[in-house]
Amino acid sequence: MQSGEMFDLFYKTVEDYHLSDNIDAPEQNPYTEGSFEHLLYRKNWIDTIQWHLEDIIRDPEIEAGKALEIKRRIDKSNQLRTDIVEKVDDHYLELFSKVAPRVEARINTESPAWAIDRLSILALKVYHMQIEAGRKNIAKDLLEKNQLKLKVLLTQKKDLTQAIDQLLQDLAEGKRIMKVYRQMKMYNDPELNPVLYASKND
Repeated sequence: MQSGEMFDLFYKTVEDYHLSDNIDAPEQNPYTEGSFEHLLYRKNWIDTIQWHLEDIIRDPEIEAGKALEIKRRIDKSNQLRTDIVEKVDDHYLELFSKVAPRVEARINTESPAWAIDRLSILALKVYHMQIEAGRKNIAKDLLEKNQLKLKVLLTQKKDLTQAIDQLLQDLAEGKRIMKVYRQMKMYNDPELNPVLYASKND
């Protein structure tokens, strides 16, 4: 699957969410469960919900209890995002499992899945910046600033999709080594977060 197709899938997911624009709306994943497309749709749906949770929690008038509830939800969302990114890497680990790296093969600074994670977030940025770049009844300088930001994001899309495709091609040809390090987030682990394991032993 080419990265341009991934971006289009992510963008469509964002559009699907905005049919209701409701952080509690059920995910209507149109792809077959277990497919790579289903996984990518799920990933961006979580990203989209979190995008809007991040908007809500920045409301200066938000009530303290509501803010804590949203913060806990963001924490859970972050873990879900990480879990899905690692499943995307599992897909590529299997896909390239029989590729013998060349002697001169290099290790990349990030795995394919974490680059694809950035592509998912970029789809969200493009969608929302397109709205801001088309707003009516705002100051001309702000409108021009938003339009410039959209132009930069579209350039970033071109560069990132090209870079991802080049990485996947290099992995397929053994020019780079498919290697994954799990995130091992310690703050979510009751055996590694001192606050959590101290409270468990009280």
